[in-house]
Amino acid sequence: MLTQELTEKYQLVVGLEVHAQLATSSKLFAADASSFGAEANTQVSVITLGHPGTLPKLNLRALEYAVRMGLACGSQISRKSSFDRKNYFYPDLPKGYQITQDKEPICIGGKVTLTLEDGTEREIQLNRIHLEEDAGKLIHSSDREESWVDYNRAGTALIELVTEPCLCSAEESLVFLAEIRKMVMYLGICDGNMEEGSLRCDANVSVKLRGSETLGKKVEVKNMNSFRNLGRAIDFEYERQVGLLEVGQDIVSETRTFDADGGFTASMRTKEELNDYRYFPEPDLPPVILTEEWIEKVSAELPALPRDLYRKFIEVYGLPRYDAALLTETKEVSSWFEALCTHTIHYKAASNWMMGPIKSYLNETGTTYLNFPIGVAAIAQLIALVEDGQVSFSVASQKIFPELLLHPEVTPLAIAQSLNLIQESDAAFLLPLAKEVLLENAGKVAEYRSGKKGLLGFFMGELMKKSKGKADPKVATQLITELLAN
Repeated sequence: MLTQELTEKYQLVVGLEVHAQLATSSKLFAADASSFGAEANTQVSVITLGHPGTLPKLNLRALEYAVRMGLACGSQISRKSSFDRKNYFYPDLPKGYQITQDKEPICIGGKVTLTLEDGTEREIQLNRIHLEEDAGKLIHSSDREESWVDYNRAGTALIELVTEPCLCSAEESLVFLAEIRKMVMYLGICDGNMEEGSLRCDANVSVKLRGSETLGKKVEVKNMNSFRNLGRAIDFEYERQVGLLEVGQDIVSETRTFDADGGFTASMRTKEELNDYRYFPEPDLPPVILTEEWIEKVSAELPALPRDLYRKFIEVYGLPRYDAALLTETKEVSSWFEALCTHTIHYKAASNWMMGPIKSYLNETGTTYLNFPIGVAAIAQLIALVEDGQVSFSVASQKIFPELLLHPEVTPLAIAQSLNLIQESDAAFLLPLAKEVLLENAGKVAEYRSGKKGLLGFFMGELMKKSKGKADPKVATQLITELLAN
């Protein structure tokens, strides 16, 4: 564990490389399917397997998805981009090279704005976003000497989003990755599933003396597939590198892997041992030329992004930052909230219902808003019953809501009436009951008047019993308070 003195001496510097598997039905340069979970080596063709004489053909939808991400990040969209061969041999790379973008990526620069836990904002600068194909997958088993290769994933379309070395903590790195995950899901270009490998992340970690403009030697930690592991790997590297510098040792520029069980990184290869990738232009693919009209069309079709909705929910609907953050976690939730707000002006109440009873129901049943049985209009009517003082929130959530789930075709008001749940707010009806409560508890009235104001809750409870739970709490509280004051 680093001391405060060391954390004040050394600044952590992180750059991330995020790989997002694009949600296209076919691969980047072949017509093979690219769905997850198919039987091994069933989504392959002569192009995927790199047979001689085969030619790649660019997937236009993948190109569109890359441009969507670039536009969302404010990147410069290249009117002319090209593909290159990155040459290296690995068993799950059938052709012996990877088709990627080196000198002329599809998107240049850009930024992603983060809101940290304390509410401060940071703009993270991007270096580029480029298209490339994925490799296959090696399958190892502890009880066999040999390994297997599944080429289903080979050739799957990816975008790689590369930041500048400008992230200053594990927290910032996690917030950045979470924001990218939300963005690709809102844009509909990636499902964001880290467990299935749809979203993966490499971290370039270095340390420098605080205030120095000179970056330290970077260490690349490969293929983190969870937020927790990314944070743990960065923190471990920070401590490891500071420890080495403090005893006068140099940082070796290398590629490391993260051991999730042990919580440490381990060396894979040094940068000096890396092969020369010998990038050169892909001879089988012509340059990609984009027209202004096509880019404008893609831009016009972009959905509202999570950060825009976050601001809207705060500024237009008046929600707290906490509510706005939760309600913009997924496009499904934010869309449902906005639909609900077209039926009610009680926006905070709508948020409370979605983060309370509705979320509890969805979690308990394992369902989503797509299959939620109650429509937004009915929930808005339920909110109105509470806001108008006809029922309490507890009655609405514990008695009417469960009935509405069973009978979504019935209105909340009809359910409240059939169950005799409408609150009694008539003072002429409640006043005699309030007087009875005070007469029956004269001792506690004396205690209240001597300073035990907490007894007000007791009197309210007794009044609720006499009214069979139908007393309007606001009216009842006012009546009892006035009687006790006399």
